[in-house]
Amino acid sequence: MNKPTSEQMVFGILSYLGILVLIPLLIKKDDDFVHFHAKQGLVMLLVWIAAWIVALIPVIGWVFGSLFYIVLLIVSLIAIVKVLMGEKWEIPVVSTYADKLNV
Repeated sequence: MNKPTSEQMVFGILSYLGILVLIPLLIKKDDDFVHFHAKQGLVMLLVWIAAWIVALIPVIGWVFGSLFYIVLLIVSLIAIVKVLMGEKWEIPVVSTYADKLNV
């Protein structure tokens, strides 16, 4: 695989920055590298939303929501580093659902 261009890397990084995932999904549909990361980023966004909903539950939700947030933040940072390295890192569990997305 060729090393991604800086433009591809920027769009790949946007994929893991919450709602900004919509930018690469809409603009770079035909770019395999960007699309791979955008699909995973979309699943990550849905997990962030689920974690936010869980965090609304008093006490136990606050604990589990906080743990979700920490794990999601770490995974997002790793994914961004992988983008910068030009890699297509399949995030465990997330990639399974991302592969099923037809966007």
